[in-house]
Amino acid sequence: MTPHEIDHASPGTPQTRQSLIERYRLQTWFLGIIAFAVILFLLVQARFILISLVIAIILFSLTADAITAFSKLRIGSWKITTWLASIAAFTVIAGVLLTLSAIIIAQVNTVMTTTLTYTDQAITAVGRLAGWFSPEAQATVEASIRSIELSNYLSTAAGQASNLLSATTLVILFVGFLFAERFWFTAKLENLLHDKARAARVGRIIHSIVRRVNHYLLVKTGVSVATALAVYLLMLAFDLQFAGPMAILTFVLNYLPSVGSIIATILLGLVTLIQVNDPATALLTFVIAGMIQFVLGSVLDPMLMGKALRVSSFGIIVSLSFWGAVWGIAGMFLAVPIM
Repeated sequence: MTPHEIDHASPGTPQTRQSLIERYRLQTWFLGIIAFAVILFLLVQARFILISLVIAIILFSLTADAITAFSKLRIGSWKITTWLASIAAFTVIAGVLLTLSAIIIAQVNTVMTTTLTYTDQAITAVGRLAGWFSPEAQATVEASIRSIELSNYLSTAAGQASNLLSATTLVILFVGFLFAERFWFTAKLENLLHDKARAARVGRIIHSIVRRVNHYLLVKTGVSVATALAVYLLMLAFDLQFAGPMAILTFVLNYLPSVGSIIATILLGLVTLIQVNDPATALLTFVIAGMIQFVLGSVLDPMLMGKALRVSSFGIIVSLSFWGAVWGIAGMFLAVPIM
């Protein structure tokens, strides 16, 4: 019973009616808290499936407009049907995802096989950084790092990389189902709302949201590719190993707003310091990488992005924190598109 119904149905005193209204509001708050807890529990427990579904929806939305455009093309008297364009798009998505998964797994295996050879150099380099504060700090940091069982972490990382293929397969399946449902989406929306005009208005709102998210993702992907290529060339110029893995890592981290580029730059400086054992060279690569990140991420990216999503920086931080806590690192990557 709502407060309005209580006010008209209760024959008691105003104090009695006020008590019933307060009780109703308290029940509403408790039900809201319980519902939020249940939803949060489901988000955490089903995160593998939900993350794959969100990625599939993003990939589907990125290709939906392209499919519509291709379906309007004519080659002589032959017209490209929507079904044919959808099958071609699905095949391209599946091929690209499987290829990227194979590349990432190969790069992870390369890093795993060569990491152990740089263990002593890494400990020495990190210890030297701590030594800038005090010699005692250097000895403490080196002892702490040597006590870490690196092999356990490497095996865990290798296991996570192998799970990538399972996630990729699930994403491909979700994308296929979304393409199959695409043809009946308008009819199902009309049946759900029981009003063609309202369904058309909701469809326009969804299309507007999808268009802004697609613009954000396309710009972010282009800037991330340019940044990764620049980092790759930078490492080749300094004759450093792990140019491929660092380029891939930079590309991925650039999808993390604000913090991703900082982490990528710091990691590049550490990798350089471990390999060359020369602070001046490491500082030079760190500065150059920082300049690349600044020009592409802080100058070019906002120019191309414009007001695509109209999301405040505070909202991005809150979204990163929440989805990072719920879905981990994958949630942080998906935080902005989900908003």
